[in-house]
Amino acid sequence: MSFVRRHPIATLVIAFILLIAAFSSVRIVPETQQGLVLRFGKPVRVINRYTPGAPFGAGGAGLTAKLPFAEDYVWVDKRIHAVEMQQQQVVSTDQRRLEVDAFANYRVVDPQRMYTVARSQDQVGEALKPILSSALRNELGKRPFASLLSPEREGVMEGIREGLDRTARQYGVEIIDVRIKKADLPDGAPLQSALDQMRTARLQEAQLIRAEGMKQAQIIQAQADADASKIYAASFGKDPEFYDFYRAMQSYRTTFVGDDQNKVAPTTIILSPQSDYLKEFTGR
Repeated sequence: MSFVRRHPIATLVIAFILLIAAFSSVRIVPETQQGLVLRFGKPVRVINRYTPGAPFGAGGAGLTAKLPFAEDYVWVDKRIHAVEMQQQQVVSTDQRRLEVDAFANYRVVDPQRMYTVARSQDQVGEALKPILSSALRNELGKRPFASLLSPEREGVMEGIREGLDRTARQYGVEIIDVRIKKADLPDGAPLQSALDQMRTARLQEAQLIRAEGMKQAQIIQAQADADASKIYAASFGKDPEFYDFYRAMQSYRTTFVGDDQNKVAPTTIILSPQSDYLKEFTGR
């Protein structure tokens, strides 16, 4: 107490320095942030590191201590971020130019490597853009345009994600998903040419299906006629007189009435009563 009374100004200075040191030795780590601790500018440890499957804040969020004046924090977001690719042209295997617009979702899983390679999270996003563009060109250049309009598209995107993820790991980043927002043909002559090709292909496919249907119909009709002939032959062998009567009735119906598809107009026919054609009308 005597020192405080004799040196009040020095006491205030010392108290102020101690207060600053106390505040400098404590940091509040947010739940959504990873704290990369730098000691004299060199990364030494990570506070509240992202852990797959663990809830946010379980890895060390809240108050934490650090060496005053010697350590500092760099904050790295634990949440998912998106990197947008500028629209560009890609040539498919069927020589169609596509206007492709895509994006990738990523998360920083190794802040220390990220800081060593790129220094900041914004720089990571800028570094991933040309890598994403290159991966899209390489993968889409191996496939036809129709694959982007079919369920095969999921496999295409997974291949792009895996290739991009291998490169992104060098930046301490995990690629979660890659999606194509739009893949269109350029306006003008290329688009009209593609539409004409698609229309021609569909017409050819329809003709093939129609021809195959006619072929199957002829086969079925021929088989039915063959079966009918066998039945007629079998019935003739069992009762020739009844078979003659049945065939005569069919002939009369066709001649005087017409079948179900071709109805005939009323017709006058002059025949001799002794005509063999009218024998079924003369009785036995």
